[in-house]
Amino acid sequence: MKKANSDDVLHRNSVPILAWDFHYEYLNELKAIFADLKRVNKISNQYTWNEKNLEIEERIKDEVILVTDLELKIVFASNGIKRMTGYSECEILGKTPKMFQGPKTSKTVLKEIREAIKLQVPFEKTIQNYRKDGRAYKCKINGSPVFNLKGQLTHFIAFEKEVA
Repeated sequence: MKKANSDDVLHRNSVPILAWDFHYEYLNELKAIFADLKRVNKISNQYTWNEKNLEIEERIKDEVILVTDLELKIVFASNGIKRMTGYSECEILGKTPKMFQGPKTSKTVLKEIREAIKLQVPFEKTIQNYRKDGRAYKCKINGSPVFNLKGQLTHFIAFEKEVA
């Protein structure tokens, strides 16, 4: 049996520690996505949502998902909310999305969103929102009413993404 010398050790294939960090980060992100899917599916099953046009599974990887009740109180936020706003889900549950608004949030766009909610129709708007630390960001919101299988409105869902 040949004894390994220092040159042999240096030429072995190895994976840098940094690659393991990325792998670990990716696995944690996947776990968070699956946990989010499980939680949103629980809400969906509880209220028997008609999910055919929501595409939650496809969108949860790239967008933040917010679900509100009929009084627009937040009942679910996907894990990406912390990265986008600085708030954890615990900090925003029970509050309304107004908490993300500030001095430069367009009153016109807010009025258009309120009208779409009132009419129970989907909308897509870009709005200036504010992070927990006060910094502004542009947020593309794709909102939609959510109906159960009997056609009754149960929630509103918003798919949100920071845009340049």
